[in-house]
Amino acid sequence: MKTTRILLAIATLLATACNCSRPDPVTPVDPEPEVKPKPVPTPSFAKGADISWVSEMEKDGRTFQLGSGTKADILDVLKEAGVNAIRLRVWVNPTGGWSGKDDVVKLATRAAKAGMALMVDFHYSDFFADPSRQDIPKAWEADKNLLDKMARHVSDHTTEVLKALKDAGVTPNWVQVGNETRNGMLWPAGRLWTESGDIPDGRAHFAQLLNAGYEAVKAVFPQCPVLAHVDNAYADNAWWFEQIGNAGGKFDAIALSHYPQTQPDWKKCNADAVKQIKSLAAKFNKDVIISEVGVKTPANETLAAQVLSEFMTEAKTITRCKGVFYWEPEVDGKWKPAVYGSLGWNAYDMGAFTTGGKATGVMDAFK
Repeated sequence: MKTTRILLAIATLLATACNCSRPDPVTPVDPEPEVKPKPVPTPSFAKGADISWVSEMEKDGRTFQLGSGTKADILDVLKEAGVNAIRLRVWVNPTGGWSGKDDVVKLATRAAKAGMALMVDFHYSDFFADPSRQDIPKAWEADKNLLDKMARHVSDHTTEVLKALKDAGVTPNWVQVGNETRNGMLWPAGRLWTESGDIPDGRAHFAQLLNAGYEAVKAVFPQCPVLAHVDNAYADNAWWFEQIGNAGGKFDAIALSHYPQTQPDWKKCNADAVKQIKSLAAKFNKDVIISEVGVKTPANETLAAQVLSEFMTEAKTITRCKGVFYWEPEVDGKWKPAVYGSLGWNAYDMGAFTTGGKATGVMDAFK
């Protein structure tokens, strides 16, 4: 019995020692949930900027400054300049990932958290789509002559990007299906004409692709306006929208590009653009947005400021004109994306910022 009591005492001491050395259990702490941005109301007049190059610029070490000279986020600099909306282009599988889905979601989330409205601009290409090129993304090339499959690609890509935005808590205020699509998109599937003339059923084919994007937008964001986009705001573009509409193409609003200093007489170009905005709005009973504008700031800032200011003053007086977006104002005429170097291209000559990252007087038109 004595031996048994001694063994029990030893066991008790050992158990106590073990319990003393064992740390108290740690209650796991859940990480702070990510705060998603709130939907941003659509402004009555969008004073916008396409800043799709910003991610690459920041990676290259470019910074931005408020008017006081204090370094600040580009969005705060733009807000100080009067900008209330951001436009971002989407490429399918771009070099370096710039303007790809992930890049767009990051920038869009930043814009939403800054309280800025958002326009999403689908190019349906791996690089720029415009009147001179509407190149099919490399991943879709095998289906270039198969209209139904190309429409499915448009739908799937649009859905994927918009769902990623929705998951991030971002609600676009406008979506542009195709970029400067005067001669269609996704050539040859959705091309409208060649040097030989109109392509048979070209408008119907383009309308099918346009509608694939339109329906995909509405499936994710039913209330979001969808824009069809062409260049040359100064020209009579009514025929284009009429023919696409007659072919069954769907769009809620009209988007135009306007670069007045590319024409011999910028004053006439501005006046013609104002006239055409009014005419299109009345003819189609749709809102019109200038989704791209640019002036040659590095060449002559004073003149550039006058050109843009005169146009903006007139645009704001048009009831159905719902906004103007400056195309890449944050550059200075010197910086250029890496892909430009590989292509032998010069830097963009219509930025509206200084090399130090300050907004120039050109941006006063947005105040």
